[in-house]
Amino acid sequence: MKASKEPLWTKDFTVVSVINFFVMLVFYLLIVIISAYAVDELQASTSQAGLATGIFIIGALIGRLATGSIIDSFGKRKILFLGLSLFILTSLLYYIEAGITFLFITRLLHGIALGIASTATGTLIAAIIPASRKGEGIGYYSMSTTLATAIGPFLGLYLTQIASYTAIFSFCLALSIISFTGALAVRTKEPEPSRTADAKREAFSLSRLIEPKALPIAVVVLVTGFAYSSVLSYINFFAKEIGLVEAASFFFIVYAVSVLASRPFTGRLMDSKGENHIMYPAFVAYGLGLLLLSAAGTSMVLLLAGVLIGLGFGNMQSTTQAIAIKSTVPQRMGLATSTFFIFLDAGLGFGPYALGLIIPSTGYRTLYASLGVLMLLMIAGYYFLHGNKSKARTAH
Repeated sequence: MKASKEPLWTKDFTVVSVINFFVMLVFYLLIVIISAYAVDELQASTSQAGLATGIFIIGALIGRLATGSIIDSFGKRKILFLGLSLFILTSLLYYIEAGITFLFITRLLHGIALGIASTATGTLIAAIIPASRKGEGIGYYSMSTTLATAIGPFLGLYLTQIASYTAIFSFCLALSIISFTGALAVRTKEPEPSRTADAKREAFSLSRLIEPKALPIAVVVLVTGFAYSSVLSYINFFAKEIGLVEAASFFFIVYAVSVLASRPFTGRLMDSKGENHIMYPAFVAYGLGLLLLSAAGTSMVLLLAGVLIGLGFGNMQSTTQAIAIKSTVPQRMGLATSTFFIFLDAGLGFGPYALGLIIPSTGYRTLYASLGVLMLLMIAGYYFLHGNKSKARTAH
């Protein structure tokens, strides 16, 4: 039991979590305002505005793919500084109004910077957390992303009402500079870098970009992220359709409170009982939340759906990240973290485009109901991909 008393809230753990919060806050804040900026300031078409939003995710994917393969040999701290430096430089590009094509380039480069920085923070945190508290630690750390997903959109929509786009970009730049300054205080032991010969031998191997052992859980992450993209992208359109716009503005706040309230309990439960004790109930909560959302007609029902989706998807995010990291050797934790986020970003990034094609024929209610059923069916998918193997691991 002594192992459970290993300190978790160290200076490094706190600083890296705050850096991740600021970086992700900038991401989620800009994702809700950039399409309006493209239309208002650059006279972009609706489809161009959508591309300005989504191309950032493509950049993040590129950044994660590139980083996952080099982070363990170059060093986590160096990669973090590289990512945050690029994050500051690309934030400056928003001040240049040079047409929609330049905005596409800015968004792509900014996304690459985010992919590098967030892979570095995720890998650093995995190295900082004591092994005996991995589930609990990653649960607390991923709350920084959960808070950003709630506060970012809320703040972005609020700031557009009281400030200019230039002022909003300045706010994002300030957060980026604070993050870089905070990184100077991070001190972690780096493992021995990979041997050059090994690196050369694997140069053209897929395992240099993806951690194969993390792939089964990454597939689960892809599907759950795909479903959640429907909430991120279309909740406001759905709310307008059913006359619940005011309630919808609090949806992500309720979602975040739900995750924050349950995360300390679920993290410890994972460490003591194993991930299946979190994942199976989370699939049920997530599925029921989406079904409830599809049937929403009052503010109470809409917000209750937010609570259930938070208990479901919110806790899945941290649990699946911990599973991905635990699935491999310490030397490939960076690659496992990168693999996890690549699949999460792919689900969140490409989901809106795919779902947007079917919404005209299904409508929002049918869409959410179908995704709710899909999440309940994914209980079987998770069982075959990982759940049936985890019993043996936790019994070890």
